Amino acid sequence: MSMQPDGRFVDQAPYDPVAAAEARSAELDMSNARLLWLRFKQHRLGLVSAAFLLLAYLSLPFAGFIAPYSPNERLEDYIYAPPQAVHLFHEGKFIGPHVYPTTAEMDLESFSWKYVPDYDSPAKLNFFCEGAEYRLAGLFPSTTHLFCAPEGATLFLFGADRLGRDVFSRIFYGAQLSLTVGLVGITVSFVIGIILGSIAGYFGGFLDWIINRVIEVLRSLPELPLWLALSAAVPSHWGPVSVFFIISIILGILDWPGLARAVRSKFLSLREEEFVKAAEMMGAKPSRVIKKHLLPNFLSHLIASATLSIPAMILGETALSFLGLGLRAPAVSWGVMLNDAQNLASIEIYPWTAIPMLPIVIVVLAFNFFGDGLRDAMDPNRS
Repeated sequence: MSMQPDGRFVDQAPYDPVAAAEARSAELDMSNARLLWLRFKQHRLGLVSAAFLLLAYLSLPFAGFIAPYSPNERLEDYIYAPPQAVHLFHEGKFIGPHVYPTTAEMDLESFSWKYVPDYDSPAKLNFFCEGAEYRLAGLFPSTTHLFCAPEGATLFLFGADRLGRDVFSRIFYGAQLSLTVGLVGITVSFVIGIILGSIAGYFGGFLDWIINRVIEVLRSLPELPLWLALSAAVPSHWGPVSVFFIISIILGILDWPGLARAVRSKFLSLREEEFVKAAEMMGAKPSRVIKKHLLPNFLSHLIASATLSIPAMILGETALSFLGLGLRAPAVSWGVMLNDAQNLASIEIYPWTAIPMLPIVIVVLAFNFFGDGLRDAMDPNRS
């Protein structure tokens, strides 16, 4: 019983030390999370990069809705059509978003098609309009697009390629594979790296020797030729989805040695600590010691390593697809799009065919800035 300020007596629950310890632990975790957020906010580039990456990944299920065309929709009359600007004013009057229809004319000097806009006939854009069918989030069929050009006009924000396909639409569809391959690859890499690194660092002995020899052999092999050899072994008759997962697994398998070595070195220094010895003396199994006591002390490095490794996965897929050994048509990725732009003479005449290079550069830089921000926030010894 305890007396309240108003003089009433109420029953008071007995003191539970376990519940009190859990509440204190939850409060400490909340404080650490808030401290991490406050430190991360000070890294402006990291914060902006995190917001950009979050928006990019959230938009992936809606690529078909945002893109005005399907990825392989061809408009034969608009091969290598240049980018079209969206205007708001026509002859000094505001009429809303519109484009000017273009007609193709042969340039006899350069022997290339030139597209002349008709500035007298503005074509207003349609919003939430009907177009090519796609699957929203890969599940629900739909034909509604965010915006599209009216009948008789085209909308090539980033121009068209050698087959008359809209580059802007293909970039959005290509992001679904190019951005996802990094997540799948890093998952494979982390599963293998953490498991083998934990075994080597915690148990040591013969297992440590075997795993270290495997790591040294893999790290001694030239990376690019190994990528090419493994990718060339993928059967050419496999579908795009199968090739995508195989390429992701290949990238993950070749990336785990660095992480495994980092986990091993950290475990070697932590396994002699008193809290680990105390857990072992209380009968904790090795798997529990690793999951509950060792890995949490290494979590900040793991998260930072993940954000810094994903760009390498994206660049790996881009390089393989660019060389024709990764994803193949009709699959659409940024590497596949760059494979179509290998002809330097075409790029000189139609420079917009190299635009898929820009999202690769932007995403890789965003991941690097985000990883730097996380590393600084999680490491209190860094300024």
